[in-house]
Amino acid sequence: MIALAPPLFEITNVIDTVEIETPLGIMIAGGVEDGICLLEFSDRRMLNTEYKQLQQYFSAKFVKGENPHFDLLRKELKEYFEHKLKDFTVPLNAPGTVFQKAVWKELRNIPYGKTRSYREQSEALGNSGAIRAVATANGANRISIIIPCHRVIGSDGSLTGYGGGLWRKKWLLDHESNIAKLF
Repeated sequence: MIALAPPLFEITNVIDTVEIETPLGIMIAGGVEDGICLLEFSDRRMLNTEYKQLQQYFSAKFVKGENPHFDLLRKELKEYFEHKLKDFTVPLNAPGTVFQKAVWKELRNIPYGKTRSYREQSEALGNSGAIRAVATANGANRISIIIPCHRVIGSDGSLTGYGGGLWRKKWLLDHESNIAKLF
């Protein structure tokens, strides 16, 4: 069952949104007071579902406009795509379950320019049997690139499951692999 946004009279918060052009297409960024809560490709199939989840979580409505975190986000994304940055510092606010948050935190521990399998991610979380749950949590990540779910691959080395499209996953992995040698 999909939770719907609260009735308008209960909405007291705003999620600011902007479009950011990248070499991989337009991304939609969402920001709240304490950080970025959304960074997705504009053509992601699950984007509307993510909007609804965030509206419900924050009791908020989406409004096109600036947020104090967007300048740093733009700067860091630009540097990432220009081969000048591998570690993002922009504050994040990624709501989710305790398990999802643990998975997303562990994603940020995957070294830049490296990959892990879903099994290795499960083992890093201390639960080798949670492979499918880890894959599901990866797929629920709403902050692409910064929370690098693109670094998780199949145990046979295949590129599997990326909401932005497998062509983008390959591009990001190639991009990071090529510039990892520069750092």
